[in-house]
Formats: sequence, structure tokens, C-alpha cells
Amino acid sequence: MNLDLNEEQKLIQDTAREFAQAELAPVAASLDQQDDEDLFHENLKKLAELGFMGLNISDEYGGAEAGVVAFSAAMTEIARACASTAVTVSVNNMVCEVIQALGSPDQREKYIPRICSGEFLAGAFGLTEPGAGSDPASMTTSAVRDGDSWLLNGSKIFITSGSCAGVFVVWAVTDPNVSKGKGVSVFLVEPGMEGFTIGKAEKKMGQHASKTNELLFQDCRIPADALIGKLNDGFRVAVAELAGGRIGIGSLALGVGLAAMDAATSYSLERTQFEKKISEFQAIQWKIADRYTDLEAARLLLMNAAYLKEQGRSFAKEASMAKLFATETANRACYDAMQILGGYGYTRDYPIERYTRDARITTIYEGTSEIQRLIIARSILNDFS
Repeated sequence: MNLDLNEEQKLIQDTAREFAQAELAPVAASLDQQDDEDLFHENLKKLAELGFMGLNISDEYGGAEAGVVAFSAAMTEIARACASTAVTVSVNNMVCEVIQALGSPDQREKYIPRICSGEFLAGAFGLTEPGAGSDPASMTTSAVRDGDSWLLNGSKIFITSGSCAGVFVVWAVTDPNVSKGKGVSVFLVEPGMEGFTIGKAEKKMGQHASKTNELLFQDCRIPADALIGKLNDGFRVAVAELAGGRIGIGSLALGVGLAAMDAATSYSLERTQFEKKISEFQAIQWKIADRYTDLEAARLLLMNAAYLKEQGRSFAKEASMAKLFATETANRACYDAMQILGGYGYTRDYPIERYTRDARITTIYEGTSEIQRLIIARSILNDFS
């Protein structure tokens, strides 16, 4: 088995790394502390120009056609510098993939090139609701046919890029008379449509530069052709898309964990206590050994899931395994990195406290660690039965 990246994948990884270190890393701390949307958006446009907003998208629509493995590798490099930028890139790629897979030719032509090119700063998903987080089948947002239109009513929360998205992929109940999850459909909704309001931005613990908003629909009238895919087939789409998104978020977490341990390891070679570099103490060496071993294992799990998806094979269980392990590992890496720095790690003079805040959400969004364990266990049990 060849675990090396091919030439194209390596080129994309190197390009992502170079851009991240030159453009993202120098401003990540200030973006975390200051609300500089212009700078954040400028970097998103630069990434679009480099082809990072459609890595697994056909060149017919402006994509790079680089595949899922390249996407995972690029996400890790971008996240090593700025997790806020990385999560936006991840969601943009997933929005493009949904439209490419399910959209009509007109929908693909209308939206995908605009995200890939940077004309739209972002695309966004409208799935999570106040009463439907880990259980999306319990959503209550509804869409009712009204002549040549649909009337959309309800709300969504925790929507990444809600304030700057050019198009939203929104799930709504279209047949309330069938069993839960069966009568859900997917729509493409644009900001500015009558009855659609972008709500408040959440005040979050981390990933500050990436805005997370509430969406409100009050008799929001959208055209009949805003339906994407088949009527009442939306829940299946949501489940499939979340599996792909887990590769992106797992890769993001890996990047943050690596950044934290890189910073801590460099610090250990400089910090002196008891007349020794602290890197000479076994307690520090074991933290370094354990965390880098875990991070490498996370990388391999992510590459396996990405490869399976790229080959068109079943990958949901593997994506959940990779997301679970990578995100939990990233949090442990940040914890140990802070422990290595001691009191300095708890201050903003060093990036560890930012990495720690940015990593924490990765075990929650795109499916909590608890949900990943349920998915993994059910898949294994089904194999046995």
C-alpha cells in the first residue's frame, strides 16, 4: 500500500502550507481578537483564486478536480495557521459538492462557479435548529408549496458563514404526515429573499473570525426551482453530506493539534528549568511522543476515509472514526501543549490558548463525538448481524 501523496496532491499541500504561513499565520491572532471582516474576506478570495474552494469539483464549474485526499491535506495545512479560515474553506467545499451531486444543470452553473471563484465569499448549510442538533430529523422548519413558489418558515442556528454566504443549502419539512425524517427536502436560498433574515452572530469561545449566525424564515418565498434533488429525499442527503464534512473537520482538528504541539516542542527546546532544557525531562518527552503518535494515527485515519470517498466506496464509518479520533486527539494535544508551556500557555503571548479554544468545538460540530461513537457502533453491529 502506497501512503505517499501523488505529485498533484503534494503540490496542493505545499501550496496550502506556503499560503497559510505567508498570509494566514501572521494575522490569525489579530483576527481572533479583532473583528476585521475585510481582512478575513480578502484571504478567502485569495484562497478561491488558488483553487481551494472547489478541490473536489469538476473544472467544468471552476473546480480543481484534485480529489478528497488533496482536500484533507490542504485543510490540515490551512488549519495549522487559522482554524477560522479552515472551517470556511471546508464548508464551502461541501456546499459545492452537494450542488454538484444533486443540483440541476442550471443550479450548478448558477452557484458553483461563483463559490469556486470567490465571487461568493462562502456557501452555507442550514440544517441545525434550536430543537434539532444531533437529531436533525426532528427539524420543524417547513416548506409549503404555494403556486410557483415555496413558503419557508422556521429558524436555523449555528450556521457557519451565515453573515457572508452567497447561497444557503437549507433543509425543511415538506411532508409532515410521514414518519420523522422521511418528508424532508433541500432548497437553495439566497440572502435578500423576502422573508429571510440573517440573525445575530454568536459570541463564541473560539474560531472568532468565522461568523456563526442564526437564520430566520418568515413566509420566505422561494421559487419552485429552488428545490435541489428529489422532493422528500433531503434527510438522506443530510446524512451523506455530514459524512463528507467529517473528513474536513477532522483534517482541521489535525492541523490545530499539530500547530499546538509544534509550538510546545519548540518552546521545550528553549525553556530552561533546574539548569536543563525542559525537553530533556522524561515527563515532557513522553507528552511529545504520545501526542505526535496520536496525531500521526489521526492523519492515517483521515487519509483512509478520504481515499475511500475518492474511490466512490462506502466511507461513512471510516469518516466517523477519523473525525472522532482526530478531534479528541487535537484537544489532548492542546491540553498537553499548554501544560508544557505552563503559565505562559495560558496567556495570549503564545498561540496555545487560541489553539485550545479553536480545537474545542471540533468535537461538537459536524456531529459530536458521542454521535460518532453511535454511528461507528451501529455500523459494526450491522456487520455482525
